Amino acid sequence: MSAGAHCEIERKYLIRYPDTGLLKSLPGCEVWEITQVYLKDGEGGQTRRIRRILTGGREIYYRTFKRRLTALSAQEDEGEISREDYERYALERDARRRPIQKTRYRVPCAGHVLEFDVYPFWDDRAILEIELQSEDEAATIPDYVDVIRDVSGEKAYKNKQLAKYVPMEEI
Repeated sequence: MSAGAHCEIERKYLIRYPDTGLLKSLPGCEVWEITQVYLKDGEGGQTRRIRRILTGGREIYYRTFKRRLTALSAQEDEGEISREDYERYALERDARRRPIQKTRYRVPCAGHVLEFDVYPFWDDRAILEIELQSEDEAATIPDYVDVIRDVSGEKAYKNKQLAKYVPMEEI
Protein backbone atom coordinates (compact mmCIF):
# COMPACT_ATOMS: atom_id res chain seq x y z
CA MET A 1 0.00 0.00 0.00
CA SER A 2 1.13 3.54 -0.66
CA ALA A 3 0.91 6.61 1.56
CA GLY A 4 -2.59 7.34 0.19
CA ALA A 5 -3.98 3.96 1.26
CA HIS A 6 -6.71 3.73 3.87
CA CYS A 7 -9.86 1.83 4.74
CA GLU A 8 -12.92 3.70 3.48
CA ILE A 9 -16.18 3.02 5.32
CA GLU A 10 -19.10 4.65 3.59
CA ARG A 11 -22.88 4.72 3.69
CA LYS A 12 -24.64 5.56 0.46
CA TYR A 13 -28.24 6.76 0.22
CA LEU A 14 -30.60 7.23 -2.69
CA ILE A 15 -32.26 10.61 -2.03
CA ARG A 16 -34.80 12.84 -3.71
CA TYR A 17 -33.16 15.49 -5.87
CA PRO A 18 -31.74 18.04 -3.41
CA ASP A 19 -32.21 21.80 -3.36
CA THR A 20 -28.78 22.63 -4.83
CA GLY A 21 -29.23 26.33 -4.04
CA LEU A 22 -29.68 25.43 -0.38
CA LEU A 23 -26.63 23.13 -0.46
CA LYS A 24 -24.46 25.89 -1.99
CA SER A 25 -25.61 28.32 0.73
CA LEU A 26 -24.59 26.04 3.61
CA PRO A 27 -21.41 27.01 5.51
CA GLY A 28 -18.31 25.32 4.12
CA CYS A 29 -20.01 23.89 1.02
CA GLU A 30 -17.63 23.06 -1.81
CA VAL A 31 -18.88 22.32 -5.33
CA TRP A 32 -16.88 19.89 -7.43
CA GLU A 33 -17.51 19.19 -11.11
CA ILE A 34 -16.23 15.64 -11.53
CA THR A 35 -15.42 13.53 -14.57
CA GLN A 36 -14.74 9.98 -13.41
CA VAL A 37 -13.23 7.42 -15.78
CA TYR A 38 -12.98 3.72 -14.98
CA LEU A 39 -9.85 1.88 -16.02
CA LYS A 40 -9.45 -1.80 -16.74
CA ASP A 41 -9.62 -3.75 -13.47
CA GLY A 42 -6.39 -4.39 -11.62
CA GLU A 43 -5.16 -7.63 -10.11
CA GLY A 44 -7.69 -9.60 -8.07
CA GLY A 45 -10.63 -7.51 -9.31
CA GLN A 46 -9.23 -4.23 -8.01
CA THR A 47 -11.32 -1.28 -9.24
CA ARG A 48 -9.21 1.46 -10.80
CA ARG A 49 -10.40 4.96 -11.70
CA ILE A 50 -9.19 8.47 -12.43
CA ARG A 51 -10.95 11.75 -11.73
CA ARG A 52 -10.73 15.25 -13.08
CA ILE A 53 -12.18 17.73 -10.59
CA LEU A 54 -12.95 21.37 -11.26
CA THR A 55 -13.43 23.38 -8.07
CA GLY A 56 -12.79 26.96 -7.08
CA GLY A 57 -11.26 27.75 -10.47
CA ARG A 58 -8.74 24.91 -10.12
CA GLU A 59 -8.34 21.64 -11.98
CA ILE A 60 -7.22 18.67 -9.86
CA TYR A 61 -6.54 15.08 -10.93
CA TYR A 62 -6.75 11.91 -8.81
CA ARG A 63 -6.25 8.21 -9.29
CA THR A 64 -7.92 5.65 -7.03
CA PHE A 65 -7.38 1.92 -6.69
CA LYS A 66 -10.05 0.23 -4.59
CA ARG A 67 -10.67 -3.30 -3.35
CA ARG A 68 -14.05 -4.00 -1.74
CA LEU A 69 -13.87 -5.63 1.72
CA THR A 70 -17.57 -5.59 2.72
CA ALA A 71 -20.73 -3.86 1.48
CA LEU A 72 -19.65 -0.75 3.44
CA SER A 73 -15.85 -0.99 3.47
CA ALA A 74 -13.11 -0.88 0.88
CA GLN A 75 -9.34 -0.70 0.93
CA GLU A 76 -8.65 2.48 -1.02
CA ASP A 77 -5.36 3.81 -2.35
CA GLU A 78 -5.94 7.34 -3.62
CA GLY A 79 -3.69 10.21 -4.53
CA GLU A 80 -3.41 13.39 -6.51
CA ILE A 81 -1.66 13.00 -9.86
CA SER A 82 -0.46 15.32 -12.61
CA ARG A 83 -2.43 16.04 -15.77
CA GLU A 84 0.18 14.03 -17.69
CA ASP A 85 -0.35 11.00 -15.41
CA TYR A 86 -4.12 11.42 -15.81
CA GLU A 87 -3.76 11.33 -19.60
CA ARG A 88 -1.44 8.32 -19.39
CA TYR A 89 -3.88 6.42 -17.15
CA ALA A 90 -6.76 7.36 -19.50
CA LEU A 91 -5.15 5.11 -22.13
CA GLU A 92 -6.13 2.18 -19.86
CA ARG A 93 -9.83 3.13 -19.91
CA ASP A 94 -12.38 0.32 -19.63
CA ALA A 95 -14.27 0.72 -22.92
CA ARG A 96 -17.30 -1.10 -21.44
CA ARG A 97 -17.94 1.83 -19.10
CA ARG A 98 -18.75 5.40 -20.05
CA PRO A 99 -17.19 8.28 -18.10
CA ILE A 100 -19.37 9.46 -15.22
CA GLN A 101 -20.15 13.17 -15.01
CA LYS A 102 -21.45 14.50 -11.71
CA THR A 103 -21.64 17.59 -9.60
CA ARG A 104 -20.65 16.91 -6.01
CA TYR A 105 -21.75 19.21 -3.19
CA ARG A 106 -19.49 18.64 -0.15
CA VAL A 107 -21.18 19.89 3.02
CA PRO A 108 -19.68 19.67 6.55
CA CYS A 109 -22.20 18.23 9.03
CA ALA A 110 -21.86 16.79 12.54
CA GLY A 111 -18.15 16.01 12.20
CA HIS A 112 -18.49 14.43 8.74
CA VAL A 113 -18.63 15.67 5.17
CA LEU A 114 -21.88 14.91 3.34
CA GLU A 115 -21.24 14.32 -0.35
CA PHE A 116 -24.28 14.93 -2.55
CA ASP A 117 -23.75 13.55 -6.05
CA VAL A 118 -26.06 15.02 -8.69
CA TYR A 119 -25.94 13.29 -12.08
CA PRO A 120 -27.16 14.62 -15.44
CA PHE A 121 -29.15 11.43 -16.13
CA TRP A 122 -31.49 11.91 -13.14
CA ASP A 123 -33.75 14.88 -12.42
CA ASP A 124 -35.68 13.32 -9.53
CA ARG A 125 -32.97 11.65 -7.43
CA ALA A 126 -29.34 11.84 -6.39
CA ILE A 127 -26.88 9.98 -4.17
CA LEU A 128 -25.68 11.01 -0.71
CA GLU A 129 -22.41 9.47 0.55
CA ILE A 130 -21.14 9.74 4.11
CA GLU A 131 -17.76 8.37 5.20
CA LEU A 132 -17.82 6.91 8.71
CA GLN A 133 -15.25 5.82 11.29
CA SER A 134 -16.74 2.32 11.67
CA GLU A 135 -19.40 0.17 10.03
CA ASP A 136 -21.69 0.45 13.06
CA GLU A 137 -21.43 4.25 13.40
CA ALA A 138 -24.77 5.97 12.88
CA ALA A 139 -24.89 8.50 10.06
CA THR A 140 -26.38 11.92 10.84
CA ILE A 141 -28.65 13.05 8.02
CA PRO A 142 -30.08 16.58 8.18
CA ASP A 143 -33.83 17.25 7.92
CA TYR A 144 -33.42 18.93 4.53
CA VAL A 145 -32.47 15.56 2.99
CA ASP A 146 -35.30 13.30 1.79
CA VAL A 147 -33.87 9.76 1.94
CA ILE A 148 -35.54 7.18 -0.28
CA ARG A 149 -33.41 4.29 1.01
CA ASP A 150 -29.96 3.13 2.03
CA VAL A 151 -28.28 1.69 -1.08
CA SER A 152 -24.88 1.00 0.51
CA GLY A 153 -25.02 -2.69 -0.39
CA GLU A 154 -26.74 -2.31 -3.77
CA LYS A 155 -24.33 -2.89 -6.63
CA ALA A 156 -26.62 -0.97 -9.04
CA TYR A 157 -25.80 2.31 -7.24
CA LYS A 158 -22.02 1.95 -7.24
CA ASN A 159 -20.47 4.46 -9.63
CA LYS A 160 -18.66 1.65 -11.42
CA GLN A 161 -22.05 0.11 -12.26
CA LEU A 162 -23.63 3.48 -13.13
CA ALA A 163 -20.92 3.78 -15.79
CA LYS A 164 -22.56 0.77 -17.51
CA TYR A 165 -26.25 1.00 -16.59
CA VAL A 166 -28.40 3.64 -14.89
CA PRO A 167 -31.32 2.36 -12.76
CA MET A 168 -34.49 4.26 -13.59
CA GLU A 169 -36.99 2.54 -11.30
CA GLU A 170 -39.93 4.64 -10.18
CA ILE A 171 -39.37 6.31 -6.83
